[in-house]
Amino acid sequence: MKQHRLVIHEVTPLSEKDCFYIADRRKTEFTYPIHSHSEFELNFALNAAGVRRIVGDSIELIGDYDLVLITGDNLEHVWEHNQCVSKDIREITVQFSPDLFSDIFFKKKQFSSILHMFELAQKGLAFPTEAIMKVFYLLDNLASGQQGFYAVMKFLTILYELSLFTNDARVLSSSSFAKVDLTTDSRRIRKVQEYINENYKENIKLGQLAEIIGLTPVSFSRFFKLHTGKSPVDYIIETRLGHAARLLVDSSKSVAEICFECGFNNISNFNRIFRKSKSCTPKEFRENYKKRMVLV
Repeated sequence: MKQHRLVIHEVTPLSEKDCFYIADRRKTEFTYPIHSHSEFELNFALNAAGVRRIVGDSIELIGDYDLVLITGDNLEHVWEHNQCVSKDIREITVQFSPDLFSDIFFKKKQFSSILHMFELAQKGLAFPTEAIMKVFYLLDNLASGQQGFYAVMKFLTILYELSLFTNDARVLSSSSFAKVDLTTDSRRIRKVQEYINENYKENIKLGQLAEIIGLTPVSFSRFFKLHTGKSPVDYIIETRLGHAARLLVDSSKSVAEICFECGFNNISNFNRIFRKSKSCTPKEFRENYKKRMVLV
């Protein structure tokens, strides 16, 4: 393993000849440090209520069941033991190469829902309990069975079944933290998002954004929320917070410096908004990353 930013870069056991690598662990605690890798990963945790899951700039406490897909290139993540009291934890991790789905065969329409899921999972995708229950027996069977052709078919089935729940799954990290390109079917929305991403440090007015696509501020707000699920103001704040979180991880700049560099004009307001979004202060967010570091 080699050091990567403030986290370690994991060299996975996956070989070029393997379709995927699977690890089925029974454990009493989570001890692995925050890390990243270029491989895609599907991670399932059972009986792990109270564990703190960090994916990008998302920090959440998980329940008894947790299933997350990560397809972001080197998106930082960790399952931290935190408040978990269970001594009978099961973790199933499946890692597979992005190249597995690069062949023209997988560009056929029958795989479109899986590819769409992969696109969203660049920021981490947490699945609802219903989806977990749907694939649990398949995951259990995959982990305990022999590897080979039929195992690959089982794995593809798992991915397909999960892709049917994409609309109910939650995207975890912000785009600006994960450094993910914008994905939307609307050219006009993409134009506005690009403007926000390029000018998030400035004081962006609603009228400016509406003018970009020739709408009134009221019509624009409605149009933007319809396509993104967020108000323009919330999207701007999320973008700024993502950049701020990235600077907290990647730089040694002070919280105050980061606050003003990311478009916030008041340190108290920045701390309040950050805490509301991440359930911790900017200082605590940075410390959460640093204390999980392993220098190698």
